[in-house]
Amino acid sequence: MPSWTWTLLLVLSTAFGFNRLIKRPRTSIIRQTEERVLILGASNGIGREIAHQYAARGARVCVVGRRADKVMAVAEECRARRGDGLSTDVLGIPADITSVEDMVRVRTVLDTEWAGIDTIIIAAGVSATRPLLDVAGAGLLNADVSADKIQYAVSVTEAASRTNYLGPMIAAVSFIPLLQRLSLSPSILLISSLGAVIPAPTRSIYGSTKSASLLLYQALAIEHPTIRFSFVLPSTVEGDFRASAVDQPAPTTTNTHTSGLKVDDVARRCIHAVDHAEKVVFIPSTMKFGHLLYWIWPSFIEKKAMKKYGFVAK
Repeated sequence: MPSWTWTLLLVLSTAFGFNRLIKRPRTSIIRQTEERVLILGASNGIGREIAHQYAARGARVCVVGRRADKVMAVAEECRARRGDGLSTDVLGIPADITSVEDMVRVRTVLDTEWAGIDTIIIAAGVSATRPLLDVAGAGLLNADVSADKIQYAVSVTEAASRTNYLGPMIAAVSFIPLLQRLSLSPSILLISSLGAVIPAPTRSIYGSTKSASLLLYQALAIEHPTIRFSFVLPSTVEGDFRASAVDQPAPTTTNTHTSGLKVDDVARRCIHAVDHAEKVVFIPSTMKFGHLLYWIWPSFIEKKAMKKYGFVAK
């Protein structure tokens, strides 16, 4: 490797280390027991576990999700982990991230009860697990697709886009002014997906809609430099996230991942990213090299992706 390359690497690593050294820890600005955390998509999965962990360390937690029964259950779980405090230290609000009216209602509650928020976690999302042409019913013979089947593919994509892209956009517009105005250290964490930056077969709809919201929030990070933005990109996580697939029939037991990243580990890593103002977090961390390698040797990554998903091109 040329000497100038080593010099550049040394300069960059020194600058990075110095920046981390002089950066004021967030916990010195906002105590953990005073942090006001809004979690959108907190009724299950990673969002639910993030709510548990924030509550356990004494933060004020607002859990938001579409199903009232699940939201209230998570709120009670958070109160149990918190152990004490005012009734308003844990809020459970049934609301849909894709509804402007619902997000404005959540904002009003937070402004009234807490006089603002410090941290926003975007954990809401839906899955899609079939190749695009399969969704449209092209079949094994690659027959031309009829208009009604193309329209079905459109409706599936719109459903994924509503939650994976439009919802985060509505949340950003709804809460960023409140966050900037009333927090001493405003932070936003978007839980995206490895599939948003590394293409995968059977994830064309899912990956593209998650990629759209990731790029949206990366642009927002430039437009709002006073807010600390973090982006977490996990690979497959254990649990029933596949049950949310908008391109599948009714959920079955096959929609549950029994292997993959542990939900509590991912949640813990998310909170650490917020605490330390990390910008982009790959889980596992080695996947950052997979992202880089795609641009250097795309055919290698494409073959690995086909193998991972057991995909055979038609």
